Amino acid sequence: MPDALRSRLPAALAAVTTVAAGLTLRAAADGWFAEYGGDALYTVLVHALVVTALPRVAPVRAAAGALAFSWAVELAQLTPVPAALAEVSVAARLVLGSTFGAADLAAYAAGAAAAGTVHALLRRRTPAGAPLATG
Repeated sequence: MPDALRSRLPAALAAVTTVAAGLTLRAAADGWFAEYGGDALYTVLVHALVVTALPRVAPVRAAAGALAFSWAVELAQLTPVPAALAEVSVAARLVLGSTFGAADLAAYAAGAAAAGTVHALLRRRTPAGAPLATG
């Protein structure tokens, strides 16, 4: 298997698994756990996508990038732009949301910490020099 595929496949599988977990959480739970768990999984997904694109990225950098992106999206919700886009596009609503929630920022941080920790632990288990990309 080519190195590029071997490096990116685990991260891509982590992204798919994260989407499935988010959909399952939304269908099976409600209340704060579903809301903030979904927010945390959003950042885990972004982390997995970062690692898919950049398989040799350090876990801390991938987590920081995912957190920065998630926070930027949340802070953008302080403007009317995401809400307007969410009205015309389901995809925009899923990616950008529509209303700001300060507690979401903490959920994103929890997701970034979890993804970064798992990424670092899995990277440690890989033989020296072998690329590993996971979310």
